[in-house]
Amino acid sequence: MLTPMVAGGVVFPGLFLLSKNTLQRLPQLRWEEADAVIVSARLVSSVQAVMASTAGYIVSTSCKHVIDDQHWLSSAYTQFAVPYFIYDIYAMFLCHWHKHQVKGHGGDEGGPRAPGSTWAVARGYLHKEFLMVLHHAVMVLVCFPLSVVWRQGKGDFFLGCLLMAEVSTPFVCLGKILIQYKQQHTLLHKVNGALMLISFLCCRVLLFPYLYWAYGRHAGLPLLAVPRAIPAHINLGAALLLAPQLYWFFLICRGACRLFWPRGSRPPSPCQTQD
Repeated sequence: MLTPMVAGGVVFPGLFLLSKNTLQRLPQLRWEEADAVIVSARLVSSVQAVMASTAGYIVSTSCKHVIDDQHWLSSAYTQFAVPYFIYDIYAMFLCHWHKHQVKGHGGDEGGPRAPGSTWAVARGYLHKEFLMVLHHAVMVLVCFPLSVVWRQGKGDFFLGCLLMAEVSTPFVCLGKILIQYKQQHTLLHKVNGALMLISFLCCRVLLFPYLYWAYGRHAGLPLLAVPRAIPAHINLGAALLLAPQLYWFFLICRGACRLFWPRGSRPPSPCQTQD
């Protein structure tokens, strides 16, 4: 178990440092540290997402029996990804810190910071990214032990499908980078926004009904009968995992309404009246 976790602990922070130093030191680039940190963090998240989605696809397509079939990647990648969530909490804080400094909230560049400024930035970070930090903490402290101990080798198919939820992450990361550099007006941003919306809907929101349908097909049950046929704690876990996805999907839809139908360009739509 330790080998994949150690590998993950080396790969993700190492890739971040490599990207950051490359962007800062290459003569053709010479990026500022804040820009290098933010883009490098998004790059690592995208790489992890591609790896997770690929592993999930391999596992889910290899398991013909949704309960009993096993694939070594299911446990190996789960262990490999644990350090990523721990690293990403710190990487998100670094991004927040540099954004805070760029906005001029942290004192003059190179000058002494006001007493308590680090704690103030940390509180602002936890307030802004609370749901994401909570998500990462749950992945490490709850989902990882459950997937390793409680499953006892069962349900690799479902775990593979859950890993494929990361398909939307590269689009989310690219969208944040484009917004960071004021590229909301570009065709790339609009195309990426549409792909982000579709991939998030299919791979994070509709994923859960699909999992229930897949189990129902295995057990010979109609979709609506599945929640009553499985233990209550599984329904509760699925609901807790789905809830933040629905919230984030609402935010994506609201952003899409603002992107494709800016205020003043047409009569207010139902999406815009929610703003």
